[in-house]
Amino acid sequence: MELEVGGRTVLLTNPDKVYYPEPGYTKRDIAEYYLAVAPGVLRGLRDRPTTLQRFPDGVEGEFFYQKRAPKGLPEWLPTARIAFPSGRSADEICPTEEAAVLWAANLGCLTFHPWPVRRADTEHPDELRIDLDPQPGTDFTDAVRAALQLRPLLEEFGLTGWPKTSGGRGLHVYVPIEPRWTFTDCRHAVIALGRELEHRTGGEVTTKWWKEERGERIFVDYNQMARDRTIASPYSLRPRPQATASTPLRWEEIEQVSPADFTLRTLPERFAELGDLHAGMAERPASLERVLELYAHQDAGDLPYPPDHPKMPGEPPRVQPSRAKK
Repeated sequence: MELEVGGRTVLLTNPDKVYYPEPGYTKRDIAEYYLAVAPGVLRGLRDRPTTLQRFPDGVEGEFFYQKRAPKGLPEWLPTARIAFPSGRSADEICPTEEAAVLWAANLGCLTFHPWPVRRADTEHPDELRIDLDPQPGTDFTDAVRAALQLRPLLEEFGLTGWPKTSGGRGLHVYVPIEPRWTFTDCRHAVIALGRELEHRTGGEVTTKWWKEERGERIFVDYNQMARDRTIASPYSLRPRPQATASTPLRWEEIEQVSPADFTLRTLPERFAELGDLHAGMAERPASLERVLELYAHQDAGDLPYPPDHPKMPGEPPRVQPSRAKK
């Protein structure tokens, strides 16, 4: 079937193919969902190098991450060169039109993973992304409690947080910033905020990288700000049985909602009523100077990087504590 979006025609092959077996959602359902929320999806992806998480056989089959722009890329869909931690590089798609979202959905993409940079400058993020990740023994309610303490902390440093569900049990808080700092600086800023949140929550939050040290706490996953680490974009579907989606929230409602409230079936109606709750996010980017001063003042040093990163200056040993030599 053919879909008309933004003045372009996008071909949808195998529209009756089932992608979510439990509720029976098909590729047609996925395309109609993305049509309904297209302005919000595009706002989160616009001009950003984007990795596609593709599920060619549905959510119960194998999936893969498409980082490099695939063959047959439409001429109207631009790309940007990004550099991986390994030193290699690739050209990733950078959506600028709603049709790009439907084009990717036809490839079996359910979840979009945009970088926190724009194609005009791929070295300086314009968003901090703070991932509040529930550990075993905690849940979404605990992540909400941590987010409600994070909000005033951000405000003290002149930062504005924009919350959304992860589509799973966690919460993401985006902070628009001026694109003046490196990935390393931005990662340090999240570490500083995480450490301060640890102190203020009395042990309900942790920045411990090793799982054996985290306990039943909310993990501030600071490495989501490392180069080539991304999180699901706003309105992205997630590979969960009921087709939940990562959904922007109002601060006033986060204690009353559940991630299960926002699905392929329910979110279009919410979007039609409320629009994109993050629509104005980029209008007032903030400075990171004061947060980076906090990082320096804490004088606690860096934390481990992900295993696929080269050893970084000042990084502590990447050795699981229980296996470290005494």
